Amino acid sequence: MNTVALGELVLTNARIVLANEVLEGSVRVDGGIITDIGAPSRSGVDLDGDYLIPGLVELHTDHLETHYAPRPKVRWNPVAAVQAHDAQIAASGITTVLDAIRIGLDEDTDVSAAEMRVMAGAIRAGMDAGRLRAEHYIHLRCEVSAPDCLDSFLAIKDDKLVRLASLMDHAPGQRQFASLDAYKVYYQGKTKMSDAELDAFTARRNAQSLAHSGKHRRQISQMCHDQGIVLASHDDATRAHVEEAVDLGLHIAEFPTTLEAARASRQAGLSILMGGPNVVRGGSHSGNVSARALAEADLLDILSSDYIPFSMLQSAFSLADNVEAISLSKAIQLVTKRPAEAAGFHDRGEIAVGKRADFVHLRVEDGIPVVLTVWRQGRRVI
Repeated sequence: MNTVALGELVLTNARIVLANEVLEGSVRVDGGIITDIGAPSRSGVDLDGDYLIPGLVELHTDHLETHYAPRPKVRWNPVAAVQAHDAQIAASGITTVLDAIRIGLDEDTDVSAAEMRVMAGAIRAGMDAGRLRAEHYIHLRCEVSAPDCLDSFLAIKDDKLVRLASLMDHAPGQRQFASLDAYKVYYQGKTKMSDAELDAFTARRNAQSLAHSGKHRRQISQMCHDQGIVLASHDDATRAHVEEAVDLGLHIAEFPTTLEAARASRQAGLSILMGGPNVVRGGSHSGNVSARALAEADLLDILSSDYIPFSMLQSAFSLADNVEAISLSKAIQLVTKRPAEAAGFHDRGEIAVGKRADFVHLRVEDGIPVVLTVWRQGRRVI
């Protein structure tokens, strides 16, 4: 998808969602950059009074892997998988996306480290060829408890598209799975292990965590700082987890699992990221803290689509409708301006003069946003 910017573009008769207000008017674009925001224009593309919001900025989506490996032992052409993923991402209003690539694999993972690099290469090829509708970067999901985590990180860290790395440990009895009962339900449902097999698996995972997590966190953090890669924690559950993240120089707290960890993250100045599916479903699938509860306590900075691309947009409108303290402008910031700033994208994320012309034209029907048109850098991609 060639996204070389067009010349002048005028979008008019729109409800324009700005950072702090909703304005009825028009937006003028030249060379892919917003040049004016003002009263309705007599010429231009008439948006029929619908909403115009900034293009969404997605920091953590695991969705690409479901296109590449849609069934156990089934592999799709990686270039075609990226294009299918990209089409769904763009149709969900996302114009900048950080695709999550697993670094460090545990033994129940169906996709190999080499295949992860294949997916990264397919993303890079799609961007280089101008085939993709959204602008894609790479988020390295570093499973620091895995023995191969550091080697896998070293193999991909120099890729020019790597923008963010998150440090995670999914060993049982901590973080996402502080409840061993919840861990058992999740993994036995996923893998069909017997009780004895799960007990052995749990023991191995805990031993790996003890052996590798600490050193991998320190080594990967230092290399990310050296290369300017933004760092995020993952599934922090306690104040001690947050203090560790601060000591390592992390800036984003992904999916804190408790109110205690979210409050500590706020006090430490970390940007708090939660999943759109948590908002839409009304709670965490792992039984952890509700994203809506964090929003009501003003402990939410960023929404991610996580594993359902459309949930990002849907959750923003849900919060605007259901949380009194969150206006539509503030809700849209959670999926545009704030993630852009957290990832170091200072040229996008809001409708403002001088910013990139990344837009989503939508209306809301029966409480669900309907994406009608998407522009990236002033060029229509949906």
